[in-house]
Amino acid sequence: MRESEVIERLRRIATAPAARGLLDDVAVLDGLVLTHDSIAEGVHFLPEDPPASVGWKLVTVNLSDLAAKGATPAGALLSLSISGPGEWEIRFLSGVEAACESYGLPLIGGDTIALPAGAPRVLGLTAIGRAGASVPDRASGRPGDALWLVGTVGDAAAGLAILQEDPHATGPLVDVYRRPVPQLSAGQALAPHAHAAMDVSDGLLIDASRMAAASQCGVTIELGALPLSSAFVAERGQDLVARLFAATGGDDYALLAALPAELDPETLSLPSRTRISRIGALVAGEPTIALTHAGEPVELPETLGFEHQSSDNRGLSPSPMANRP
Repeated sequence: MRESEVIERLRRIATAPAARGLLDDVAVLDGLVLTHDSIAEGVHFLPEDPPASVGWKLVTVNLSDLAAKGATPAGALLSLSISGPGEWEIRFLSGVEAACESYGLPLIGGDTIALPAGAPRVLGLTAIGRAGASVPDRASGRPGDALWLVGTVGDAAAGLAILQEDPHATGPLVDVYRRPVPQLSAGQALAPHAHAAMDVSDGLLIDASRMAAASQCGVTIELGALPLSSAFVAERGQDLVARLFAATGGDDYALLAALPAELDPETLSLPSRTRISRIGALVAGEPTIALTHAGEPVELPETLGFEHQSSDNRGLSPSPMANRP
């Protein structure tokens, strides 16, 4: 069963207005923005990853959802699985603590469970934020909107690929994979103006397709406009193959925003050195994605990004670590 099929079934249960039809990454309830993300060993982090970086990652991927909605961090609930003598958990919690302190996120509760020996760790966090004047969803994009991206894409996927070749590797791409940076201030600046917004976690193309489906319009993306870091270009290059890799890799935690065409977001109060790039537009028509490179049409890749799924034999699907962060 695919993640999208599970969500479709859950829509029959999550009917309250706060759920936003499960078309968004967050719920909005009484002035609070709520989100929950889990990360699993072998899926979202490698068994060899430093425990502190796993703790940092758990907090920041949740904060990225709040960032896309322009919310201010207010509190968090931690779900912690315990396995073995506890040394791994102590180092993991040091990473949680560092991220919470860095972004002003108070830890206010949670739950712990003990795992059987050898079971992969699954960790979860619920992040709570205070809503601003506007909490953009995925579903309100309009034909004619410009599509903007805050941050870069491809770094984390490239970092993962490096680690799969050498588990002891270091460097800027490995750092991005292990320690995402949520774009909280940029999200707060964009939210009052955005018709639709979300963070990019499963891959730019699959997440843009989700915005298109929710907004019921098409999306065009110029691959040549994708922002790539100098570290990525040095490792992977910047040709069409590299750009498709960057657009489908995932774990970017950039922000994707549909803004009025006449708005120049660089006139807003964005943090200094914020990298924001116009990468496409929303267009009238079927909720699909059309790609170009240097103005020429590009066929969609077979895989747009990452989607969780189980296998038909009711076991777990093979680990997707081979092709996603």
